[in-house]
Amino acid sequence: MRYRTIGTTPETRREVSVLSLGAMLFGTATDEKTSFAILDRYVEAGGTFVDTSNNYAYWFTGSRGGESENVLGRWRRSRAVGDEIVVATKLGASPLAEGTGYLDNAEGLSAKAVRAAAEQSRERLGMAKLDLLYAHIEDSAVPLGETVEALAGLVAEGTAGLLGVSNHSAWKVERARNIAAAAGLPGYEVLQYHHTYLRQRTDLPGQISGGSQGVVGGDMLSYLRAEPDLAMVAYSPLLSGGYVRTDKPLGPEHDHPGTPARLAALDEVARETGATVNQVVLSWLIGGEVPMIPLVGASSVAQLDESLAAVDLELTPEQRAKLDATG
Repeated sequence: MRYRTIGTTPETRREVSVLSLGAMLFGTATDEKTSFAILDRYVEAGGTFVDTSNNYAYWFTGSRGGESENVLGRWRRSRAVGDEIVVATKLGASPLAEGTGYLDNAEGLSAKAVRAAAEQSRERLGMAKLDLLYAHIEDSAVPLGETVEALAGLVAEGTAGLLGVSNHSAWKVERARNIAAAAGLPGYEVLQYHHTYLRQRTDLPGQISGGSQGVVGGDMLSYLRAEPDLAMVAYSPLLSGGYVRTDKPLGPEHDHPGTPARLAALDEVARETGATVNQVVLSWLIGGEVPMIPLVGASSVAQLDESLAAVDLELTPEQRAKLDATG
């Protein structure tokens, strides 16, 4: 396993594995026994960065979420897991009532909602202090300053460590960080957005992953180049099997002329390296000009092992140039 530092200050810096494990479907689509086996294998391989959210996975159960955090909490207790494993969770997108969703009835990012959600996450995870806490989605009804102060308050009292943000427009991230800096408060240090090798259209309405605020595009890449101390965690890098599974076709967000050319380049590099297409995508993200931490899900230990092997895959400069120049 390889590692990198996240966090921008001596007080917040943590060493994490360059491959993060997503626990979104643990406790729902993936049963607890299998979830424990995947987590055990990840840690055995040197993995130290596990990701969840307080609303995972309400859409499977008709609940408000919490299943994933509950499974992780039981795993942590049963394995006596401590500070050696960094657990990231998110708040702000949990539905306020069963049968509703994060787009129409989310808890939001008010000071009251932030405090309540953080307390519930700590209880489910069995953690006195949340290692990394993300603001999950934008809340346009709440002033940015209120959210910044609420999250900083958790850090001040020792119930949260690193702060992060997901699915927010780049300008809102920068404004929130400026508000925090001006007030001498901790701000966002880790970002989590959708990113993969295939370029995605950002002109489609609807879900977060189909809107520009949730996708790493040109503006966000420019921002990361200007702020190299920020860490980017790339979710859904393997498109839920879309690169390799015929039963998981690519969606309309990839319906544009550049996609076939990039898929062809990807296949060519995979043949050259003897690696799988998925492994090439993960290696491309980890070692890019703007390095990413891919966040991968797994429904079996075998799936996880394929992703873990990508950590040791080194693409040549020529292979990277071929991938980058296409489409």
